[in-house]
Amino acid sequence: MTNVHIKRAVFVGLFFVVVQCSIAQHRVAIPQIINYNNNQYKGGLQNWDIAQDSHGIMYFGNNEGLLTFNGRYWNIYPLPNATVVRSVAVDSNNRIYVGGQDEIGYFQPDSTGTLQYCSLVDLIPQPERRFADVWNIVVMGSDVFFRANTKILHYKDGRIAVDKPATEWQFLGQVQGKLYAQALRQGIMHFEGGFWKPLTNHPDLNGNVITAIMPHSGDTLLVTTLKRGLFYLIGDTLIVKKTPFDELFSTDRIYCGLPVNDDWFVFGTTSAGVLIVDRHDRLVQQYVYGEGLQMNNVRDVFIDRNRNLWLALDDGIDFIGINSAVKYIHPNRTNPVSSYTTRLFNQHLYIGTSNGLYVTPIDANQRDISLSDADFSEVNHTEGQVWSLNEINGRLLMGHEDGAFEIVNQSIRKIYTVPGTWLYQPLSRVFPSKHLIAGTYLGLHHMMFNGEAFLDAGRVDGPYESLRFIYYDEHAHVVWASHPYRGIFKFNLSEDCSRITLQKTYTSNDGLPSSLYNYLFLIKNNITVATSDGIYEYDTQTDRFAPSPLFYPRFKGMEIQYLKEDGDGNVWFISHKKLGVADFSNPSDSIPFDITYFPELNGQILGGFENIYILNEENIFIGANRGAIHLNYQRYKENTSKPDILLNRVKLINSGEQAQVLYGGHRAPHTPTPTLHYRSNSLHFSFATTLYDQQENVEFSYLLEGFDRAWSTWSNRSEKEYTNLPPGQYVFKVKSRNSNGNESDTDTYSFVIAPPWYSNPVSHTIYCVLVGLAIFLLFKWQKKKLQRKHDHELYLSQLELDRSEKEVVRLQNEKLEAEIAFKNKELANMTMHLIQRGEVLSKIKETILAVVKKHDFPDSTINFRQLIRLIRTAERTEEDWEQFSVHFNHVNQGFFARLKQLYPDLTPNELKLCAFLRMNLSSKEIAQLMNITIKAVEVSRYRLRKKIKLDPEQNLYEFLLQIRDDKR
Repeated sequence: MTNVHIKRAVFVGLFFVVVQCSIAQHRVAIPQIINYNNNQYKGGLQNWDIAQDSHGIMYFGNNEGLLTFNGRYWNIYPLPNATVVRSVAVDSNNRIYVGGQDEIGYFQPDSTGTLQYCSLVDLIPQPERRFADVWNIVVMGSDVFFRANTKILHYKDGRIAVDKPATEWQFLGQVQGKLYAQALRQGIMHFEGGFWKPLTNHPDLNGNVITAIMPHSGDTLLVTTLKRGLFYLIGDTLIVKKTPFDELFSTDRIYCGLPVNDDWFVFGTTSAGVLIVDRHDRLVQQYVYGEGLQMNNVRDVFIDRNRNLWLALDDGIDFIGINSAVKYIHPNRTNPVSSYTTRLFNQHLYIGTSNGLYVTPIDANQRDISLSDADFSEVNHTEGQVWSLNEINGRLLMGHEDGAFEIVNQSIRKIYTVPGTWLYQPLSRVFPSKHLIAGTYLGLHHMMFNGEAFLDAGRVDGPYESLRFIYYDEHAHVVWASHPYRGIFKFNLSEDCSRITLQKTYTSNDGLPSSLYNYLFLIKNNITVATSDGIYEYDTQTDRFAPSPLFYPRFKGMEIQYLKEDGDGNVWFISHKKLGVADFSNPSDSIPFDITYFPELNGQILGGFENIYILNEENIFIGANRGAIHLNYQRYKENTSKPDILLNRVKLINSGEQAQVLYGGHRAPHTPTPTLHYRSNSLHFSFATTLYDQQENVEFSYLLEGFDRAWSTWSNRSEKEYTNLPPGQYVFKVKSRNSNGNESDTDTYSFVIAPPWYSNPVSHTIYCVLVGLAIFLLFKWQKKKLQRKHDHELYLSQLELDRSEKEVVRLQNEKLEAEIAFKNKELANMTMHLIQRGEVLSKIKETILAVVKKHDFPDSTINFRQLIRLIRTAERTEEDWEQFSVHFNHVNQGFFARLKQLYPDLTPNELKLCAFLRMNLSSKEIAQLMNITIKAVEVSRYRLRKKIKLDPEQNLYEFLLQIRDDKR
C-alpha cells in the first residue's frame, strides 16, 4: 500500500470517528428500533419511498418492486418491466400508485384480495412515454401527479395531461391542500386553476434541490433543501433559516423531511442518519448507525398512523417507536451493563449498574426526562456493583459491594468499607435523621449523621444474615427484614442501636405460605410481604401474617418478587421478570384497582435484583438486563388503543397441488364467497396486526365456524392450518388483543367446500329418484313375487284340487266301473238267467209236447195245452225285456237315444236286436231271448244292416260299439 493510500485511510478513519462523535446519543433514552434487512423482506437493498393505507399496511418503493408489510408478513410485487419503484402514494380508496422507469400505474386488490397492477402508460400521449424515473407522486383528491425530471404527468378522470418545465422538474409536494413544485432555474411554482404558476425564485435555490416542504406555523412553511439547509416560505417569500445544524446539513445533506407533531420535525440525511428537531431548533434526538440504525443514508422518512417513524434506507428498512412510552437507557454504550438502581438528584440522573455508577445532567424543563439532553459519564472509583441509591437528609448515599459511600459533586466519599451494603433506612422521620440502619451482607450496620457528614457507628450486634430488604418501624423501635431463604425477621434494637435485644423469625408457622421466597416492603403503611402465593400483610393483633384483604383476591397464587408504591398510591409489582401495576386511579365499588401489564418488557427486567424508581407518572425507571428502561406511564395509557387484525393470506395446501391463494390480504369492495372442490379441503390461514411496535405482545385467537366449537386459546402464533375439512359452509374468524387485554374487531373469511359429485344436490335428487324408482321396482317385484307365490300356491292348490278331483273322478270312475261291472254282471246274469229260463221253458215245453205225443191223455189235453200256452206266454212276456232294458241303459247310457237319433226308422225289435248285438250275444242266444228262430235272427240282422246302410265289410258289433264311443 502506498503512502498516499495510507494517509487517505487514516483520514477516512479520523473523519468517521469525528462524525460518530458529532452524532453521539443526545437524549437520556432512545425508543425501540427495529431493523429489517433484505434477507427478511426478500427484496432489493435500496428502498426509496414509504406509504401506508387506511388498514395500516405499509408500502415501500423497492429496487425490485412494490414491497408490502403488515406487521408479520412481507410481500413483493414487481412491475411489468421489472423496474425500480422510486415513488409510492396511496389514495383514499387504498389504491396504491407507483412510479418507476418509464412506468406509472397503480395496484389495487382484485376480487380475491390480491394486488393486481394496472398500468397508466397507455393513457400518456405516444410521444411522451419516455420519461425515465418517477421520483414523486402526490395524490390530491381525484388528481394524481407523477413527477419525472422531464415532465409532470397529471392523471384525472381516466386521462393524463403532460406538464413540461422549461428546464427540469426537481421537486413535487403538497402542503395543506396546495401543490408545489420546483423547476430548475425557475424556483418554486404552485398549481392553480389547472396551470403551474411561478411563486418565488431565490438565488439559493439555483443548483439547490428542494427535498421537502412542510407546515411550520400559521402561514409559514418550512422548506428543506439538499445542500443548503432550511428555509421559511412565507407567502411568495423564501427566507434562509439559520440553525445550529447548518454545517451538518451542508455536509450530510437533507434528503427528506416531515413534521412529527406540532413541535417536532424529522430530517433524513444522506450520511448522518435521522435528526428530530423541535421548532426552536433544539435537537430532540439523533439516530445513527451503531446506535440502532442499519446505516446513515436515509432515502425517505414516514410517520405512520400511530405516530411512529419509518425509514427507507439505502440498505434496509428501520422502524423507530418515537411515540412509544417505553425507551431504553444505555449509560455505557460500549459495555452493556445491568442496572440495579436509579435516582434523580440535584438535576443529575444517577444509574447504579453492575459495573459502577453513571451520571448525566438533565434538563429540568423536560417533564419527560427521557427527552432530556444526556452525556453519561462514570463516577470515578465506583467500579463494581452499585446496589442502591438513597436520598437521606438531602444527601445521596450509595450502597456498593465495597461498602457505604456518599456521592458529593459527582465523586464519592467513603463512609465504611464493610463488604456489601444493600440499602439504607433512617431511624426517624424527623429531618435530619441522626441515626441510620444499613442492610449489608453481614447483617445490620449502624450509621450516624452529625449534621455535616455520615459517620460509621459500627456493626449492629446480631445475626450474620444478608439483609437486602429492611424497614424501620419508628413506633415499635424494631427493624423488619427479610431473607429469601430464612423468612421474615423482626429485630428489637437497643436504645443506642448497637445491638439486637430481641429477634423473632416468621415462617410458614406464622401464617406465611412458605418459609422461602418472602420479600418485605412497606405498602399502604402496612408491613407487606411478596410471597409465592400473592401478597400478605402483618397483623399486629395476632402477631401473624395473613393474606392481604386488598390485594390477595387478585394476586392469589402469583409468585411476586418485588413491590413498589408510587406517589399516587398505585402499586407496581414484578413477577418473574414481568412488570405490572395495580392502578387505583379509576376504582369501582367492586374493584378498587385495575391491573395493567407491560408485556413488551417481559424478559428484559433484571431478575433477582429487581428495582423500580418512580419519580412521577411520566418518569418510571426500571432495572434491566442491559441498561435501564424508562417508562412514561401517562403516555402508555394514552397510547393504549384498540388493536387491529388483518387476514394476510388464505391458501389451499392440498398435497400434490401447488399452493393456490384464495385471499391475498387486501380487502376488496366485493369479495365473493369461493366454492372449493371437495378435494381442496385443506387450507392455511395467516394473519397479522399493524401494531408494529408491539408484535411480541400481541396475541391472536381464531375460530372456524362450522368446524370449531369454541375460540382458540390466545397465542402469539399468527397462522393456522385446517386439513381434510368435510363439505359444508365455513367462516374463519380471527381477532387480536394487546398487552392491556383490549381486543380488536373480528376479521372474517367465508368459503364453501362443495360436496363430491356423488353428494351434491343434483346427485341427491337423482338418488331420491333412483331410490324412489328402486322402491317402486322393489314394490313391483315384491308384488310380482307375491303374485307368483300366490299363483304358485293357487297352482299347487289347483294341482291339489285337480289331484283331489282326479282322485274323486278316479274313485267315481272306480265306483262307476264297479257299478258298471256290477250292472254288467247283473245284465250278464240277467241275460244268462233269461237265456237259461228260455232254455228251461223250451225244454219243459218240448218235454211236455213229447209226453203228450207219446201218451194219449185225452182228458188231460186241455190241461197240457193250457200249460204249453202258459209257457209260451212266459216266453213272450215284456217284463223281462223291460228289466233288461233298464239294466242295459244303466250300463250304456244314451245308447238307444243316440241310435234312435241316428236311425229314427228302427223298430223296437230292431232296437232290441241292436242291444243284444251290442252285448255280443250269439244268434242262438238272441233267438232264445227274442223267442224267434235263428233264421229269423239272421234275417233280422240282414235287414238291420241294410236299414242302417252298413257296408258289408264293416262289422255290425264294432259299429254299435262306435256309437257308444261317439257319445262319450
